[in-house]
Amino acid sequence: LNMDPVVCVEIGDDKKYTSMKESTNCPYYNEVRQFKLLKCNLRFYHKWAILSDPDDITAGSKGYIKCDIAVVGKGDNIKTPHKANETDEDDIEGNLLLPEGIPAERQWARFYVKIFRAEGLPKMNTSIMANVKKAFIGENRDLVDPYVQVHFAGQKGKTSVQKSSYEPIWNEQIIFTELFPPLCKRIKVQIRDSDKVNDVAIGTHFIDLRKISNDGDKGFLPTMGPAWVNMYGSTRQYTLMDEHQDLNDGLGEGVSFRARLLLSVAVEILDTTSPEIFSSTEVHVDATGKIEEFFVFGSFLEATMIDRKTGDKPISFEITIGNYGNQIDGVSKPSSKKKKKDGENEEEESELIQNSSEDEADEDGDLVSVSSTPPMKPVITDRNYFHLPYFEKKPCIYIKSWWQDQRRRLYNSNMMDKIADKLVSDVNQAGRTKLDRERLKSCMREMPQHSIPDVFIWMMNNNKRIAYARIPSKDILYSIVDEETGKDCGKVKAVFLKLPGKKGFGPAGWTVQAKLELYLWLGLNKQRKDFLCGLPNGFEEIKATKTGPGLHSMPPVGLVYDMKQVFQLRAHMYQARSLFAADSSGLSDPFARVFFSTHSQVTEVLSETLCPTWDQLLVFDDVELFGEASELRDDPPIIVVEIYDQDTVGKAEFIGRTFAKPTIKMCDEHYAPPRFPPQLEYFQIYRGNCTAGELLAAFELLQVTHGTMSEYTYSERGPILPVPLGIRPVLSRYRIEVLFWGLRDLKRINLAQVDRPRVDIECAGRGVQSALIQNYKKNPNFSTLVKWFEVDLPENELLHPPLNIRVVDCRAFGRYILVGSHAVSSLRRFIYSAPDKTSNNWATAGADHHIVEESDKDKKKKKKKKKGGMEEEDEPDESVLDWWSKYFASIETLKEVCPFEYSQFFFVFAGLFQVYNKELESEYGNFEDWLHTFNLYRGKAGEDDEHALDDDRIVGRFKGSLCIYKLPVSEEITREAGFDPNMGMFQSIPHNDPVNVLVRVYVVRATDLHPADINGKADPYVVIKLGKSEVKDKENYISKQLNPVFGKSFDIEATFPMESMLTVSVYDWDLVGTDDLIGETKIDLENRFYSKFRVTCGISSSYSVHGYNSWRDPMKPSQILAKLCKDGKIDGPHYGPGGKVKVKQTEEHLALTVLNHWEEIPRVGCKLVPEHVETRPLLNPDKPGIEQGRIEMWVDMFPMDMPAPGPAIDISPRKPKSFELRVIIWNTDDVILEDDAFMTGEKMSDIYVRGWLKGQQEDKQDTDVHYHSLTGEGNFNWRFVFPFDYLMAEEKIVISKKESMFSWDETEYKIPPRLTLQVWDADHFSADDFLGAIELDLNRFPRGAKTAKQCTLDMIRNEQDLPTISIFKQKRVKGWWPFVARNENDEMELTGKVEAELHLVTAEEAEKSPVGLGRNEPDPLEKPNRPDTTFLWFLSPLKAIRYLVCNRYKWLIIKIVLALLLLIMVGLFLYSMPGYLVKKLLGA
Repeated sequence: LNMDPVVCVEIGDDKKYTSMKESTNCPYYNEVRQFKLLKCNLRFYHKWAILSDPDDITAGSKGYIKCDIAVVGKGDNIKTPHKANETDEDDIEGNLLLPEGIPAERQWARFYVKIFRAEGLPKMNTSIMANVKKAFIGENRDLVDPYVQVHFAGQKGKTSVQKSSYEPIWNEQIIFTELFPPLCKRIKVQIRDSDKVNDVAIGTHFIDLRKISNDGDKGFLPTMGPAWVNMYGSTRQYTLMDEHQDLNDGLGEGVSFRARLLLSVAVEILDTTSPEIFSSTEVHVDATGKIEEFFVFGSFLEATMIDRKTGDKPISFEITIGNYGNQIDGVSKPSSKKKKKDGENEEEESELIQNSSEDEADEDGDLVSVSSTPPMKPVITDRNYFHLPYFEKKPCIYIKSWWQDQRRRLYNSNMMDKIADKLVSDVNQAGRTKLDRERLKSCMREMPQHSIPDVFIWMMNNNKRIAYARIPSKDILYSIVDEETGKDCGKVKAVFLKLPGKKGFGPAGWTVQAKLELYLWLGLNKQRKDFLCGLPNGFEEIKATKTGPGLHSMPPVGLVYDMKQVFQLRAHMYQARSLFAADSSGLSDPFARVFFSTHSQVTEVLSETLCPTWDQLLVFDDVELFGEASELRDDPPIIVVEIYDQDTVGKAEFIGRTFAKPTIKMCDEHYAPPRFPPQLEYFQIYRGNCTAGELLAAFELLQVTHGTMSEYTYSERGPILPVPLGIRPVLSRYRIEVLFWGLRDLKRINLAQVDRPRVDIECAGRGVQSALIQNYKKNPNFSTLVKWFEVDLPENELLHPPLNIRVVDCRAFGRYILVGSHAVSSLRRFIYSAPDKTSNNWATAGADHHIVEESDKDKKKKKKKKKGGMEEEDEPDESVLDWWSKYFASIETLKEVCPFEYSQFFFVFAGLFQVYNKELESEYGNFEDWLHTFNLYRGKAGEDDEHALDDDRIVGRFKGSLCIYKLPVSEEITREAGFDPNMGMFQSIPHNDPVNVLVRVYVVRATDLHPADINGKADPYVVIKLGKSEVKDKENYISKQLNPVFGKSFDIEATFPMESMLTVSVYDWDLVGTDDLIGETKIDLENRFYSKFRVTCGISSSYSVHGYNSWRDPMKPSQILAKLCKDGKIDGPHYGPGGKVKVKQTEEHLALTVLNHWEEIPRVGCKLVPEHVETRPLLNPDKPGIEQGRIEMWVDMFPMDMPAPGPAIDISPRKPKSFELRVIIWNTDDVILEDDAFMTGEKMSDIYVRGWLKGQQEDKQDTDVHYHSLTGEGNFNWRFVFPFDYLMAEEKIVISKKESMFSWDETEYKIPPRLTLQVWDADHFSADDFLGAIELDLNRFPRGAKTAKQCTLDMIRNEQDLPTISIFKQKRVKGWWPFVARNENDEMELTGKVEAELHLVTAEEAEKSPVGLGRNEPDPLEKPNRPDTTFLWFLSPLKAIRYLVCNRYKWLIIKIVLALLLLIMVGLFLYSMPGYLVKKLLGA
């Protein structure tokens, strides 16, 4: 227990440490350490992590550490469970930092990773060096020195290095020892090349333990192999600086085959009693399956959309599987083996070469693989893309390769995939359950043991690799059984090529490098007779020009089609919405480009919009497609639509892309429903992984017979055709009313301030303009509130076009400058629905009565309870209760504080308030009940793949609203009393003239602040800004706290709308330099002020006139109710006669009850905001989107033209109360004896007791020494006195002390009240020996035993089950407690007992009756009665000896005496026996 712990947190190579705590085994840190990480989502709160020592596997847990771990990314909130009580968290076993389902007690296990051999390794050295070596030494060596390195759970091991070998054989195993089940789920296996300078990764593979084990009843430990794993990474050419090296380290998708490795994994659980097992690292393996010859066939039916950047040199495509087919850089022939006799340039395993018998080769006619298409010059499609002119002639490739026959695995995978697809289609129908989804997940797990490597398709230009696609071999694998065949085997599939590695990230990765229509087939060479059967019909094969007997079985190198169909494609491009903003104005000039086969067309460019309505028909004539008509109908080729932003200078900028399939009509079909005309539908537009808008369009493909044009051409071929009537949506007349309220926070444009802004609203080509704001600085609100315009909109709400809001600044000489814009993509929420008239004729009195009577009953109950309570217990004194009691009762954090106080809370507080652990806005829909806020954007959208936070693009906010309804409008509405035609549907809306308001901000506390100083702490204080007013509370900063309690209120006067954005910031105080912003939160007070939820001052749940709970609003409940009734045009309120119970101010109480149930009133009711505290995240503009802590606060607003409110409630933090703890150590017993006496060698101890309160180690106190205790008994009669400050409500001791001699001021700590007592053995010349200790939590500790005998180890072991007491209630406790320590086996053992008396007094009582330390005055304790032997033994040797002899050897002496007597008797008997016998015999 006597150690000085410090915690180190390590992530990757980054380490951070906490401060050190002295002499304790239960340190209390409360420190935050931060790391910068990549994004993932993770959150642990107050969890106990188990500490274990990997070197000492026989021991169990070495202790626990309590921590919070959170990984936050942009825009994440740290959700903190709202708790301040420690009881349930101190249940260590229940709160372990372990994933779900992992047992707390884990066993040690050995993980064996066996590495057998590898093959197909690439060159990792330049050939120049090799040639030099060859010239000098005369040997030809393989240019790679491989070894394997394995990482697992923070440990790593590696094999030996095999010098110069493309096919190294290791047969070694690496053993890891780790707890099972392990918390690390992946084993990382990496082949590396050993090098003098630095070792480089050749390839990396991750083994997921979850995929190779099963934890169910019929489960099994992780096991795998021996199996080959394929490794992928960068291309195989060796370059000194490999730009794609990351791919070899396992980051990103590999773009080429690197090597394959034969390995196995096994796990065995250790028996910790005999942990040493002998294990050699040599391992051997049987062959992993029979080697078969495989055949890959591919045909390129179309190559379009080839990026123009590739250049116009001839282009070819290459297909590889493993190293087979790789002509540039696949060749790494092992130098030790003989060259193959047919000049095929692939490497094979030597045993294969012997396997393939001569007759096979003959039969195949010395089949040489053709792995790449003949180079061909590309033809221009349009400004961005080329295509290759593969019209009727389609090139083919084929490759032979040899692999172990593990097709079964792939077949099983394919069957699982098919089951999964079937389940998906079932699950997507109605009635699916959670079990269906779980079964689906279990089917979708991938196979961890590989067999055949993936197939790569590379586009080559001038022998350079440009772009690739990677296809899993299982997808194109052929089987005689349909279910086992891969989903793309023998099918034509569209494949998009992308740039390799990092080049493919960001904007470069968005453009398609090439689009292929590709047919692939992979299977055993013996089964290859059907490899062409999936191609579109109507072709002839072209064989390689080579004669020989086996010509008939040769695969074709090309296909010629004689059947072709001619089509006309019609693309009905109607509109797009929510496009990506590509220009600095925050808008785009979009146009769409449609690609089909080798054709492409564009729509017109619409300028400055994110929601273009092109309403344009693009007709593609004479589209030639090859194959049979019926096949095409079932599976038409896909259409690619790309949206671009037209720039005046330079190339058009890519916005996004989407794919579509056309509806096909053959000659013999009629153009009639249900399929024709096709319906418009939405297609999601993607830009990289992000969405970038939606396209509303329809596509049809009509077959054209020879000689006749399709009968459906349009007569007037104008330059731009509109979408024809049957397809375009049905329109009807709508009126859109716009409420113009005002503009806020407009930023400067081109360094000039916005002075005379105007808002333009546009929808479907029609629009309206607001009135001009004459002076934005003086009053940013509009003078005319409501305007409207009429427009034709589609009947179908889903097809409604977006509405654009644009703000322009009117400058001199009639110039207009765009400030910012906003597109409302969905108008649905603004569509007006008439109020339900039927609910309007309710019996007013009835409802009111109903509520009120209920409340009377409640009051009766409360009264009764109060009486009952008084009889049972004393009611707590109201003066003890303050606002904080109410606060803690509201968050229910104080369940365990004096239960009597808590049980009475609900009667003393007539009401608690609501604590929201989020912003009030999110609870009440941003208070946009009638006034909406639209953010105005300007500037390009972020290029980030994650949705960039658009905050930097916001240039201001428009406040207003919309209302859309069909014309003509019903008469009833307009005829209603008091209908103002100028306001349209926006009746009863307050006027937007400036208002003076008193704003009162209460800041309660902040939690989880981001550390701002090096020591991992911060010195926070609050700053409030509103308009030009700023209040800094700098002198009241709180030293070194991340969870400061502020307890402050601030009053600021403001004028809406000019000053309506309230900023509450928390700054970090610094002695030198400027103070840093930790975080801030912004509150729009205007929306709150005008909301019908009445956020100006929360409605309490009870009405009282005095005390911490007094009514805060200047308007009484009855006045508020009357006003609400008047605004809602309700008759009332009527107060009936009071109930049976007479309550003072009945009307106010009844009115308040109605207000608390206002949402139950039909038509006008809504939930009024209650008295509350809201928790708002603090954000820092420099760290966008990452929460820097949270602040608990609330805001009250009082209009200045109303009566003034009362003084602010006092919420200042509670002051701790001073106590004194007096501990008398009376005696000890059974203390273990450590020393041997100098002369006699007997065991004894020189005992003393040490004690301190946690957090005050430096004030530790010791008793005097009881020398030479021979029995472990010690007598002390010694008093410790510990003064401390204590917060009753939070159960914490408050300590203020300087952290170090250099600290500027004292830091306040809150620590649980724990008393530590230790027993020591005093030594004169060496360090004292620690014998044992006990730690008592003063709020909950076991009652002491009456006698030393009854005091056992169980008092500590079964602490949870024993009844506990609190010194703060008992005040005085006396008894025996055990001292414990851990032995070598880490088990608790009893090392002594102490009789102590604990006495708690308040500071005032301590002053009245002081006591002395030790045995001093005042109130001295008598001297202990210590036995004489404690005096040195040479002063009275006889006494000492007597004591020694009597005590120690009493029984021994008695036994010896008895034995001597017995001996004497036997001796006498033997001595006198002969004489006696003689006498008898002689008869003398």
